[in-house]
Amino acid sequence: MKESAEERSRIMRAVKGADTRPELTVRRLAHRMGYRFRLHRKDLPGKPDLVFPRFHKVVFVHGCFWHGHDCARGARVPAQNRAYWIKKVTRNKERDQIAQTALRTLGWDGLVIWECELEEQPGHREAFERFLKRSGIDQ
Repeated sequence: MKESAEERSRIMRAVKGADTRPELTVRRLAHRMGYRFRLHRKDLPGKPDLVFPRFHKVVFVHGCFWHGHDCARGARVPAQNRAYWIKKVTRNKERDQIAQTALRTLGWDGLVIWECELEEQPGHREAFERFLKRSGIDQ
């Protein structure tokens, strides 16, 4: 059954920017691992989802569709208003890159965790731990 433009608009408006299921999954994982963090610091470029001030590290949890990941979910483009969605996702990717560069300039190390990685990769806990310990600073 094909949905109407109004229905599609309602669905897209309902998508949250924070406290998403993938973000909550990463937050629970970090907390179980014993790490403490801050959320969505507005004073940092890109307003990272998780901020580990002690380690000078940030984590972004990106939705594959919204941030243009190269997986099956990220490669989808809605059939209606294609030009709008292509432009929107392209702008999101550009903004993400600018934020990552600005964070590096400020001395912060960033990690992007993709929505699909949480579903597919059982080893993300180890990768996450390696990222947090990469500087040689241990908790």
